[in-house]
Amino acid sequence: MSTPPESPQDPRKDSLIEYPCLFPIKVMGAKVDGFVHAITRIAEQFDPGFDATTIELRDSKAGNYLGITVTVTATSREQLDELYRTLSTHPMVKMVL
Repeated sequence: MSTPPESPQDPRKDSLIEYPCLFPIKVMGAKVDGFVHAITRIAEQFDPGFDATTIELRDSKAGNYLGITVTVTATSREQLDELYRTLSTHPMVKMVL
């Protein structure tokens, strides 16, 4: 009895995420004018159907920082990786989770 030939690894099998799906991303930065708008624009770049009305905002205890949760439609690991990279390198962003 012979075994079937090895098939190329399907990258979707390596992920615990099933695409497409709604994926929340929390972004934190200083509470300054334009921060929410900048994060919204980035979310729209990666998810053309992004609904800005779903954005959740949370002030830090002292009110100096703002947590923004954007929920994007994730279509691939590559899309999420690039979105995280873009958010993380934005000058207004302190942390991305």
